[in-house]
Amino acid sequence: MQYKTGAKRNLREIADELGIANIVEGSVQQAGNRVRVRAQLIDARSDRHLWAERYDRPLDDVFAIQTDIAKAIADQLQAKLSPAEKAAIEQAPTSNLVAYDRYLRAKKFYEMLTFDTRTPENLRQTIQLLEQAVAHDANFLLAYCLLARAHAYIYFSGIDHSANRRTIAQEAVDTALRMGPRRAEPRLAAAFVAYQCFRDYDSAAAELAVARQGLPNDPTAFSLPAFIARRQGNWEECIRNFERAVELDVGVDDANTRVARALVDLETRGDPCSAHDAIQKALAADPSAVDAIAEQWLYVALCRRDAAEITSALASIPQAGIVPFTVRMPRPFCVALGARARGNTSAAEMAFKAARAEMENILREEPDYPEGLSILAMIDAALGKNEKALDEGRRALELMPISKDAVTGAEVRRNLAITCAWMGERELALEVLEQALLQSGPISYGQLRLHPWWDPLRDDPRFEKIMEEAKKPVALK
Repeated sequence: MQYKTGAKRNLREIADELGIANIVEGSVQQAGNRVRVRAQLIDARSDRHLWAERYDRPLDDVFAIQTDIAKAIADQLQAKLSPAEKAAIEQAPTSNLVAYDRYLRAKKFYEMLTFDTRTPENLRQTIQLLEQAVAHDANFLLAYCLLARAHAYIYFSGIDHSANRRTIAQEAVDTALRMGPRRAEPRLAAAFVAYQCFRDYDSAAAELAVARQGLPNDPTAFSLPAFIARRQGNWEECIRNFERAVELDVGVDDANTRVARALVDLETRGDPCSAHDAIQKALAADPSAVDAIAEQWLYVALCRRDAAEITSALASIPQAGIVPFTVRMPRPFCVALGARARGNTSAAEMAFKAARAEMENILREEPDYPEGLSILAMIDAALGKNEKALDEGRRALELMPISKDAVTGAEVRRNLAITCAWMGERELALEVLEQALLQSGPISYGQLRLHPWWDPLRDDPRFEKIMEEAKKPVALK
């Protein structure tokens, strides 16, 4: 496994990036039912080898090799291990190699989750592999932990916001907690379920406090409280935890990073050129990157009113749709936005009707789902069902106020402003939009200036004034 991607780095560069003194290098070779593992501990500052060993053993002895390597490195560094740390080193995650293979493959898919168009398929693969893992080993604690988190993610992202999905997530974490009530991993999984399935911030924080003691170097033990703090509007705590998570997480998606940086120019200056160029360069360098950046590509194409690129970006949007901020927009809704931007009224109406049918099915099972109501309100406004649209938009905001969730609440309010604009209710749209700008959220100067969402308000002087206000930063509270 190479450290990050792109240009190769020497050991000193890697150590400087991570803020560490020593690095472990190694290789694994399998031949039949035998495995050869080479490992070495290196002082990155001097490139001096502190320790090296080769292990030739049966394949089913691989977990013992891991334990031996960990103990040897701890001895070389004269590290003092707590009883819990010693137990963790000595305890194999499973005795079943097939189960472990499925778990590692599932973990790779899970770690690829970044709220982009690959998310639904990556989650499907994650769950499928984890179900195979626990089928091979019904006592595989780590697999149940990850399974709980995967199901919670599906519920939270709106891919399947059903009570049944929430129950499955809870059952998986309950199983893990029964297996290891004192282990940190089940408590971290419980924190994810509390946050993503129930928005129970207090319970999530309590579970995290326990999990961090056993997982002090796990980035998610810091990124999760950062996400929670963001939704509570505790921006200083959010920033502090995110910074610590970044220090601990050496992974990076280069295509996403380059495009995200370029989008700053669009959002702050209303200039889509650098974002467009970054997307085209990413696609030219690696065509498969389209799955990672299709959502951003669609956003930039809409802002540029580029019909051909809107069509190309839509081709890579999955049926589950996108989550541009925190509220899921199904694929038919995205298609309708594209048709509307191209001036194809009949195609937009057809797509909005398909999106409406999808959202109605979701809300039939869970009528008080604010994110779903928020999207349905926009759809009904586009279809001329103004009275329904306003009721749905207001109900969504009532169910998801900013005091409950600063992030999703801000997006629901933004969507209500769009709903009112599409209804032709300018006064109300501008009033809601002004309120939305008081909070840090999904509205930017560039979006107001360029995105077709706001076209019904463009010739109003008050909208011009609001755009100018959007250039100013929102104070963190």
